[in-house]
Amino acid sequence: MTVWKTSVRNFLAHKGRMALSAVAVLLSVAFVCGTLVFTDTMNTTFDKLFAVTSPDVTVSPKAAGEADEQPDNGKPASLPASAVQEVAKVDGVKKAEGAALSMAVTVVDSENKNMGSETGAPTIASNWTENDLRSMEITSGHAPRGPTEVMVDADTAKKHKLKTGEELRIIAATGDITAKISGIASFTVTNPGAAIVYLDTATAQKQLLGAPDVFTQILVSAESGVSDTQLKKNIATALDGSGAYKLQTQQEASEANKDSMGAFLDVMKYAMLGFAGIAFLVGIFLIVNTFSMLVAQRTREIGLMRAIGSSRKQVNRSVLVEAVLLGIVGSLLGVAAGVGLAVGLMKAMGAVGMELSTGDLTVAWTTPVVGLVLGVVVTVLAAYIPARRAGKVSPMAALRDAGTPADGKSGWIRAGIGLFLTAAGGAALWATSQADKATEGSMFLALGVLLTLIGFIVIGPLLAGVVVRALSVVVLRLFGPVGRLAERNALRNPRRTGATGAALMIGLALVACLSVVGSSMVASATEELDKSVGADFIVQDSGAGRPIVPQAAEALDAVPHLEHMTSYTYLKAKITAPNGKTEDDGITAADPTYQQDVRRTALSGDLSKAYDKNAMSVGEDYAEKHGVKVGDTLTVAFKAGETAKLKVVAITSDDTNIDRGAMYTNLTTAASYVPADRMPQNVAMFGKAEEGKEKEAYAALKSVMAEYPVYKVQNQADFKEDLKDQIGQLLNIVYGLLALAIIVAVLGVVNTLALSVVERTREIGLMRAIGLSRRQLRRMIRLESVVIALFGALLGLGLGMGWGTAAQKLLALEGLEVLEIPWPTILTVFACSALVGLFAALVPAFRAGRMNVLNAIATDG
Repeated sequence: MTVWKTSVRNFLAHKGRMALSAVAVLLSVAFVCGTLVFTDTMNTTFDKLFAVTSPDVTVSPKAAGEADEQPDNGKPASLPASAVQEVAKVDGVKKAEGAALSMAVTVVDSENKNMGSETGAPTIASNWTENDLRSMEITSGHAPRGPTEVMVDADTAKKHKLKTGEELRIIAATGDITAKISGIASFTVTNPGAAIVYLDTATAQKQLLGAPDVFTQILVSAESGVSDTQLKKNIATALDGSGAYKLQTQQEASEANKDSMGAFLDVMKYAMLGFAGIAFLVGIFLIVNTFSMLVAQRTREIGLMRAIGSSRKQVNRSVLVEAVLLGIVGSLLGVAAGVGLAVGLMKAMGAVGMELSTGDLTVAWTTPVVGLVLGVVVTVLAAYIPARRAGKVSPMAALRDAGTPADGKSGWIRAGIGLFLTAAGGAALWATSQADKATEGSMFLALGVLLTLIGFIVIGPLLAGVVVRALSVVVLRLFGPVGRLAERNALRNPRRTGATGAALMIGLALVACLSVVGSSMVASATEELDKSVGADFIVQDSGAGRPIVPQAAEALDAVPHLEHMTSYTYLKAKITAPNGKTEDDGITAADPTYQQDVRRTALSGDLSKAYDKNAMSVGEDYAEKHGVKVGDTLTVAFKAGETAKLKVVAITSDDTNIDRGAMYTNLTTAASYVPADRMPQNVAMFGKAEEGKEKEAYAALKSVMAEYPVYKVQNQADFKEDLKDQIGQLLNIVYGLLALAIIVAVLGVVNTLALSVVERTREIGLMRAIGLSRRQLRRMIRLESVVIALFGALLGLGLGMGWGTAAQKLLALEGLEVLEIPWPTILTVFACSALVGLFAALVPAFRAGRMNVLNAIATDG
């Protein structure tokens, strides 16, 4: 009980000093809990949607892919309309209706503006069925009654300010549909962002599926008292166990949809939790520093406790109890903040088009438990070393000394371990650069990153003595005596300076590493484009990977001022090598002009002959793996058609990042084995302008494609800029997530300085007494903060560039061979670190300047 009372008293006595450490715990726990609540809410939203929209039994073609898979020929797999009547006669069936649904569509308004989601959610076109009434209700107008009418969902109508009577155009593989909005339907559950349009059944069959007598699904509802499982068995029996159909109960269909969506949600959840883990790691340094300095400042108090009979275990336990209190307070606040963060994320997603209702907010009982346990455990582990140090305080030594000496130089054992770990990590990074395979090198890279990070943390005090002195010569000596005082303050406790700098080092090391990797990827891709791409223009989908519909392809073929326009697609196939081994693979089919658009090096044979009848090329990796040589014949079983025997006439180099490993054949060869209605649409199209007509051709392409806003026309400059923007956007998201760790690190600098000011109260009073002005005192503390921040930045940026350089060596194995260090970014981050140091010192410097000189001198320590 005495230990508990002492711990609570000390915790409350130093609540101001504990606040920043509590904020670090709060932020880290909030990020973890916010991630869990956000992803759980998304799961709840989709679970409700899938459960409500799925009928009792769904009958679909066996050839149908995953729920979110788009058909590569633009036409979804279908089943005969006659099957609807067969199913309707089955015992236990209350109603069976056919659905004609396609996600291979684009919806535009009268100004050719894309009405689809910008978040990656699908655009869906379907006929209106009674099953839709399970999740929707018509709130304005009426359902479509003919080929000139269409109904839209209320969320899409609200987002794009659509009203009944306005005209929409639906672009599908079978042609364009122009219709006026006859009604608006509202979801009775949350729609996470899909754009949905409804047509009448006949129009949907003809325009979406290309035939009047087919459907994509049969939606079956059961009679009262008939279970889904029994109904499924009855239907299977009636269809004579035909392998042409796939039958799913409501639960099975819902689970299949959830599994498809769950993979994406899991990636997002674990990525965000990874960044929360980094923040926790940085927070550990803050907590270690806080308790180390609090223990040091209470040395006399601890000595008195030891002198009156407190054991080492009791002192140790007293500090750990304070850590538990800190962890509980920070974690509880963090759990509450996490729920708020999740709501904020939901609002942010709503702003970009993914609607998530706060009514579906899901806080599982495990979330606060995980947050509380994680926060308390991390805090106690971080406080363990300072607690042990407190337990070792000698009663007589504490009574003789009113203060605590600095930690002094880091021990030789610690320095030796740090140097060993750093050297081992450096060796692993070197091994990464020498690896022949990316899988082998990635293991060395992970080991090198881990060992060098731990090594730098362990060796931090030793590095502090060297690096801070070097930085002081450049930064602090310019400020005369005040600068020298700041230097000595930063050096008086290398262990503390090392730990504070290490917290900042971790976040900036990751920033530098990713900057190097991102810049190298852009530079490599740019060089590869300059070297390998001969086409002047490329036309492709703007983001969702949709193929080019035939009417758009025909419009492109008719564009003036072009020397040629190349069609390019990809066909899935099972390919059997001469050694008898069969692999699921694919073959790229293109016009012969493609060899001018993308230059590939033939190691043997003649690549131009790959576009002859029944000929093909293979990549060097495939040829080496299967012992294929020029003149061999491969058996290619096209998924969408027949089996072909194609002669290998060329083996291409895989030393590239464009079409790496691609096998080429002529479009006409592929078309002779694949029916026209099953032939995949163009994945992209490449154009070459007539000599001196580049500007005219570019303008003509832009004009023609204005009617199809889902596709973008790019020249080589556009393509490079787009690539740079895409990588930049990805890096900005990562930097935003890393900002949490950097914020915690800044709190660490603030906390270290604040506690350091308290620790040096008497010293500050004496300096003020002998003539140091308030301005000089504040400047001294600011300079100390700046040099600590620059120390952490220098270590982090140096370490990160080492990691990034090693990672680029792995990318080189995949064809990204250019190493580029983004010096403007690195130097900007380094300069901003000085500003971070200035910001962190504002409050500690202000408080130090307000100290009463006489009271400060009279302080014991």
